Amino acid sequence: MNRTEFILTTAIILFVAFALGWFANWLVHRFSRVSSADIGELDRMSQELHEAEETRDQAITYLQQREAELTNQLSQTEAELSAAMEGLRDARFEAEELRSELERARQA
Repeated sequence: MNRTEFILTTAIILFVAFALGWFANWLVHRFSRVSSADIGELDRMSQELHEAEETRDQAITYLQQREAELTNQLSQTEAELSAAMEGLRDARFEAEELRSELERARQA
């Protein structure tokens, strides 16, 4: 095999390898291509996900506000209960004093 035949054979082999590589690349892209319907579906799903996240954030904010309101209301109710119990204790003590005075007055 002389030099010209070697160069020609090498060139043909390289061209065939290039053509096979290009064809394989075309096949891969042809079968793995994303259709416009799939892209539309992905866009719709991402929009729905975004809306769901916004709804979740709004629900969390509402629940935090409601929890703060209920905690405040509970604190106020506990303070009122404490004051009422203190008043009841004082009233019982006063009633007991009045009973003991009444008993002393009856015995005297």
